[in-house]
Amino acid sequence: MDEKGGFRELVGIELSEAEEGRAVVKMRAEDRHLNPGGTVHGGAVSTLVDVSMAEALNTTVAEEGERPVTVEINVNYMAPGKPGIIASTARVRKGGKRVTVVEAEVVQQDDEEVVALATGTFTVVG
Repeated sequence: MDEKGGFRELVGIELSEAEEGRAVVKMRAEDRHLNPGGTVHGGAVSTLVDVSMAEALNTTVAEEGERPVTVEINVNYMAPGKPGIIASTARVRKGGKRVTVVEAEVVQQDDEEVVALATGTFTVVG
């Protein structure tokens, strides 16, 4: 587990990769992440997206003490997530002075099925 702690540790999200403008986070979906239908709860997928987007934006933040804050996220669920590892890859799409747009794709690791596509708007506070 990375050193971020807090809610992401509770949910079980780990940073897997990070480079300029891009980040990958993963979560092992277990019983605690499932809805009554046996698939990964949409809120867990949305949380995974939010964390990946913030981590991607973190790679572009120049000033010490600045951090990304979510303004809005739109998640399109493409297929039900299944127990096992799901990963969200986020890329900074367009940066601006006040807001930055980030895109993410969530895939089921075992079969590469796309679980969700998302866009988010973030601002940086310091």
